[in-house]
Amino acid sequence: MHEYSQSDLTRIFQLTRPLLRALAREGYIPPAARHGKTTYSFHHLQILRTAQALRDAGIPGPKILRALENIRNTRAWAIGASGKDVEIREGGQSWEAASGQYALQLASLAATRVSSLPVIAQPPPGVAAAEALYARGYALESADAVAARAAYEAALRAHSEHLEARVNLGRLLHLDGELSEAERVYRQSQTVSALLSYNLAILLEDLGREAEAAAAYREALAQDPYLHDAHFNLSRLYERASLPREALRHLLAYRRHILQFGDGAPHE
Repeated sequence: MHEYSQSDLTRIFQLTRPLLRALAREGYIPPAARHGKTTYSFHHLQILRTAQALRDAGIPGPKILRALENIRNTRAWAIGASGKDVEIREGGQSWEAASGQYALQLASLAATRVSSLPVIAQPPPGVAAAEALYARGYALESADAVAARAAYEAALRAHSEHLEARVNLGRLLHLDGELSEAERVYRQSQTVSALLSYNLAILLEDLGREAEAAAAYREALAQDPYLHDAHFNLSRLYERASLPREALRHLLAYRRHILQFGDGAPHE
């Protein structure tokens, strides 16, 4: 599994944000988390690379989506660009992915950019339902936090290891002052996540359990060494615990990160 932010995806795969949102909406990749990073499988990365290759060949976004839909349940196809269309080949036959019509062999095969397309299998029903419920909760957050919470809870009932739904539900519970319930939601996760550990650490601080909060910040940094806000918060905790050497070490790590990468959005 691999964790990327939406900015990482746009930088690595050179795909526009609208196309990434469309791929998530159609179920090809998970929706991007609002803050922090989203977990992507190797299968998701193959789909992103396929979309990147088609985009690089000048295929417009809507045709990329139609092509992926037409070949969602296919197996060992070859995929390439033919003009502004997407062409699929199986053995000696070619057909247009967007329309499903067989294509005439007018162009040289050597001139067509072809890559192997992985099987785009439908996720298990529980996972697919959880993804849809998570997307609903994410869309509702700014307008109706109560409905968003209900959607995230339903997503976890459909698939208990939906990480983004768990992180967002815990955050909303925390914001609503339901600290014990938020802690329960975080601690029930069987999936390792830097963002979850970081949010748990903030929660534990608010509960006055600073030693446990420090341990959770350290776990977050072990999972993501670039989570510089965790260094800053650890520095505060160690200063309050009269551990000046540890406080200084984490403060310097935070400052080095800011000088190298700049100050990013908060990870909470």
